[in-house]
Amino acid sequence: MQVEDIRPNGWACTYLVNNGENAVLIDPVWDHIDHYETVLEQRSLTLIACMATHTHADHITACFSLSKKHNIPYIMWKDTPSLGVTLYVDESTELNVGGMDFLFHHVPGHTQDSMIIETENHIFTGDFFFNGEGGVGRDDLPSGRLEEHWSSLNVFTRFSDGVLVCSGHEPPGTELQTLGWNRLHNPILSMKSLEQFTAWQMDSVEKLGSVSKIKVALPANIFAEIPDEIPWL
Repeated sequence: MQVEDIRPNGWACTYLVNNGENAVLIDPVWDHIDHYETVLEQRSLTLIACMATHTHADHITACFSLSKKHNIPYIMWKDTPSLGVTLYVDESTELNVGGMDFLFHHVPGHTQDSMIIETENHIFTGDFFFNGEGGVGRDDLPSGRLEEHWSSLNVFTRFSDGVLVCSGHEPPGTELQTLGWNRLHNPILSMKSLEQFTAWQMDSVEKLGSVSKIKVALPANIFAEIPDEIPWL
């Protein structure tokens, strides 16, 4: 099985998981659908499913559009508010898609429907967790909960040091790291209290500022509708 971040640009990662014949896209961005289609065609891969780690607020997901076009499953956590989902999963789900096995771990905090997707030696953490100094995603957006995010970090006891962390946002060209590396270098995993985590979150939100795309992206993702006008395109 092969895993690759195939985003053409920007900070939002999109992962192509494939076994040389069938392919799954994790967190595809609507802006880049044509790019994904080109990659799939060039590699003679058949897209058989798309998944979203959570309801995104900073871009429009391509999942519902790809699901309709290719008649494939759109997979999300069972309690997601997003419409257009065709297959809901929970922690009891053991999903085999085109010969590839996936497990799912609920990690509410950044959003209430955040989940980690596990396959072979990779975990796709979305905005729940980033590599190194990136820490974690912000919790001040709709359905974000600081206390739940802090508690959800216990999920990492389920994984070995060797799993590769494939997160939702990384600077272009970033080399992804293992969970073991993150246990040494991600500041969140060395924190001892909710108070430390809260202070880090408040400082992070102040540095990041407002989410400019949220008023367009979040309704689009909840209602599975492409708006007539997308300001950033």
